[in-house]
Amino acid sequence: MTETLSPGTGLDAEQEGYKQSLGRRQVQMIAIGGAIGTGLFLGSASRLHSTGPALVLSYAFVGIIAYLLMRALGELVLHRQTSGAFVSYMREFFGERAAYITGWMYWLNWALTGIAELSAVGIYVKHWLPGMPSWLTVLIALAVVLVVNLLSAKAFGEFEFWASVLKVGAIVLFLVVGLVVVIGQFNIGGHEAGFSNLWSNPGGFWPTMDGFHWYGPILVMSGVVFAYAAIEMVGVAAGEMADPKREVPKAVNAVVFRIGVFYVGSILLLVSMLPTSQYTSGTSPFVSVFGALGLNWMGDVIQAILIVAAMSSLNSGLYSTGRVLRSLGMSKQAPPFTLKMSASGVPWAGIVMTSVIYVLGALLNAVDPDAFETALEAASIGVVFTWASIFLCQIRLRQLSDRGVVPASTFRMPGSPWTSYVGLGFLAFVIAGMAVSGWQSSEAFWHKTDFIVVVIGIPIIAVLLAIGWMIAKPKVLANTGGKIGPVWTLEGHNPDAANSPAEKDDASGIT
Repeated sequence: MTETLSPGTGLDAEQEGYKQSLGRRQVQMIAIGGAIGTGLFLGSASRLHSTGPALVLSYAFVGIIAYLLMRALGELVLHRQTSGAFVSYMREFFGERAAYITGWMYWLNWALTGIAELSAVGIYVKHWLPGMPSWLTVLIALAVVLVVNLLSAKAFGEFEFWASVLKVGAIVLFLVVGLVVVIGQFNIGGHEAGFSNLWSNPGGFWPTMDGFHWYGPILVMSGVVFAYAAIEMVGVAAGEMADPKREVPKAVNAVVFRIGVFYVGSILLLVSMLPTSQYTSGTSPFVSVFGALGLNWMGDVIQAILIVAAMSSLNSGLYSTGRVLRSLGMSKQAPPFTLKMSASGVPWAGIVMTSVIYVLGALLNAVDPDAFETALEAASIGVVFTWASIFLCQIRLRQLSDRGVVPASTFRMPGSPWTSYVGLGFLAFVIAGMAVSGWQSSEAFWHKTDFIVVVIGIPIIAVLLAIGWMIAKPKVLANTGGKIGPVWTLEGHNPDAANSPAEKDDASGIT
């Protein structure tokens, strides 16, 4: 017999104060925007240079994993709509400690990613205004996205809608131009374009000589996964969707199409237009192509899109961390002020807290970027952990629904649980791949950034989280009456689970 939680109690309490104001148009573009960012516009250049045409396969395979992730997330969202997203699901299925770890790992990911994007905006703006101080650019960019986030969820959705329109428009324009150039076998920069470049590229389709390794396209997948980071934003936005039962399946099912066209299609055309050796780290491959075509003005457009992509990432970071921090605050796992909400349904205190970290981090990065580089790479660990939590929660949800403990989600992941196991196995490979590629990246030990992040960084993060939980646990126990277990066991409702993190005092925080 299935069980449900009554509205206004238990896990549903953390939804109090939010407005379901995100419509179909905005949801679709949030999903698209999450799949297109600086990872494609800028990060693909270094991977093309170091991997060769086989990078197409790397992006395609990771795209399959990303699609499985979205299907797992879709099943969870249709089980229960919540702005707490992965944090709330971990609380429901694995208990308060798991929610604490998941929430702070997700915050760490976005805090460090946002600092990087904010610093990147300062660099991109110098393309047009070389004399403009980076600190001023940082403050202006942050002020814009902060105001947008503090207005309302609808304002956030509108910003993401138009940012996604610009990003998608740029990619579509490139795909059209690229197809004409490749099919017409135009001469581009003294090189004849054509699909034959897939195998006539120096070293062939899968280069293994002259500095290349046979495992290159496999190992690079550990880096490609971060180009897809942020597609899970749909899970956070679901808590403020007007009709998630209709919109989430459409948004999720469209992911595979977007990945196929925007990512794999773009990489395929880039490889077919120029030898991969002509793409260099730090320069967008799209800028390189349009420059070779003599369309330097399009290179300027791409530079503008890079700013839009970075601003979009900042916007998403503030949106998601504000809501995740409030979910943690409801269970006394974050400072009490993170509960504060505006009358328009915005968890403004958590958003402001993250924005302060953005400013401090961006200033640190400006003072000594080398010292901050390792900490920045630690953001990737947060991405892996968040994706793993989604797969783990989906597996647990399916176990419970198959036993009749909870109602089955109306949007079930295909091939479960094996597809989620594949996803978890791939994420374990990503961590191992980061260590290996990091070790190979430099002769000097302290410049082996990804290796240091995995071998030293993960234990440090684990210790900090353990200390944090020791500090937070007494408050959590007091708030829940000593009940911190998961809501469900395989037999039914767990008597050792907290009833509601919002039942004591006025925990809503609405001001």
